[in-house]
Amino acid sequence: MSTARERARAALTEEILESARGQLATVGAAGLSLRAVARDLGLASSALYRYFPSRDDLLTRLIIEGYDALGAAAEAADDATAQPRARWHAVCAAVRAWARTHPHEYALLYGSPVPGYAAPADTVPAATRVGAVLGAVLGDAARAGLLPPAEGRRTALVLPAAAAVLGGEHEALDDGVRSRALLVWSSLFGLVSFELFGHFEGSVADADAFFTEQVGELADLLGL
Repeated sequence: MSTARERARAALTEEILESARGQLATVGAAGLSLRAVARDLGLASSALYRYFPSRDDLLTRLIIEGYDALGAAAEAADDATAQPRARWHAVCAAVRAWARTHPHEYALLYGSPVPGYAAPADTVPAATRVGAVLGAVLGDAARAGLLPPAEGRRTALVLPAAAAVLGGEHEALDDGVRSRALLVWSSLFGLVSFELFGHFEGSVADADAFFTEQVGELADLLGL
């Protein structure tokens, strides 16, 4: 059982993060300031540093929590009893819905890099959660014999760590299939980013229909 001190620290940590998320909406990630967060919460800057020693530490926490929230949305949308193509559509729709509901957090994850900030390695597990869900769909389809025969490509363009996320080991998942999986994973976020950042304005008549159609095209590319 946590102590009163631990509960108080956890509560204040969440207040700090909530204030920082508010800054993402008003000044963007590049303008995030520990001093501004402290001022918003009525704290001395020195008190805030006991929770987050630097702006980069705060950014890292926001990034991990953002990736985890997005990954959780994708995982919740995946019904392992459904057909792979239906699962693919459901997961992609969940990613888009989360991004539209949390545009500023999505922009932190997939928008312009923050000057002077380099995400540390401990952001990677959270960042790959969506890819792992899509990889599970692909891997389950392979194990069920629902994918076209692999081409047997031997040139390894996809690194082993990514291959492990994108469906695991199976004879139907050669490097060519994994390359296409990496392409559709990145294409999904390209679709979402173009919509969210306004790049489809004047080009797409019906955003919902266009997204559904393109997600279907990506499923075709995978053989789902």
